[in-house]
Amino acid sequence: MHVREGPQVNWDDARIFLAVARAGQILAASRRLGLNHATVGRRLDALEAALGVRLVERRPNGCELTREGAAFLAGAERAEAEMAEAANVGRGDAALTGTVRIGAPDGFGTAFLAPRLGRLADRHPGLVVQLVPVPRAFSLSRREADLAITVERPAQGRLVARRLVGYALGLYASADYLARHGTPRSVAELAGHRLVGHVEDLVYSPQLGYAAEIAPNCENRLEISSALGQTEAVAAGAGIGILHRFIAGRRPELVAVLPEREVRRDYWLASHESARDLAPIRAVAAFIADEVAAERTIFG
Repeated sequence: MHVREGPQVNWDDARIFLAVARAGQILAASRRLGLNHATVGRRLDALEAALGVRLVERRPNGCELTREGAAFLAGAERAEAEMAEAANVGRGDAALTGTVRIGAPDGFGTAFLAPRLGRLADRHPGLVVQLVPVPRAFSLSRREADLAITVERPAQGRLVARRLVGYALGLYASADYLARHGTPRSVAELAGHRLVGHVEDLVYSPQLGYAAEIAPNCENRLEISSALGQTEAVAAGAGIGILHRFIAGRRPELVAVLPEREVRRDYWLASHESARDLAPIRAVAAFIADEVAAERTIFG
């Protein structure tokens, strides 16, 4: 009986395809890979020739996967995950190797997670952990991060997510500011104070548009694009701001204003479905979840 063999795929060419699919451009993929633009294009041609199908439509403004390309992407990602998992076969948790990048909002990433990463490094000395705590959304599909802390449950893409914890935000000012300007006793009085808030056109999630909920009809006089920047400005006496309770509660110079008014949001932990079972990513995700669970009460 003759068994027909499938096409012979060069894994290096498949890796290049993955980079192009995630970057959306051959030029961007070549930069990530450290290869010449023409080399990336030639290797992509070779992969398409080996498979006998077109995987990518190349356009002046970027690349778009064909139907066959999307199907090959799913298979290539599974193969990539299996190869990465195979690299850790026989290793105990302490011997895990590789790099895991975590994308997180700056408040959670810097104020909560960063001080605890030393324990993770002690537990897994073979891992390289990269924390990117910036106020923006991360594309897990394009591998901008392996794990992402988000402020809303991801609704698009082949992602898996679990709720980490609910958190509260409230109004705060420095004791010095209140001594100079008085303490508002109502939302109506709040409108007469200098408010510190987000840069509205840089808010990356609808979940961060909470100013109207807690202080309706009040306009910001100072706008800062990061949660930590707002906290520092308010602590220095710049005005009244809506701050995370788990951050502001640790600052003795900050005083809660109208403490009955607060908003609640959730943090989610997300990963790409092709990577969630990789031992290094699984270990880091478990660490984050355990750290949050151990200190759940600080989030309000």
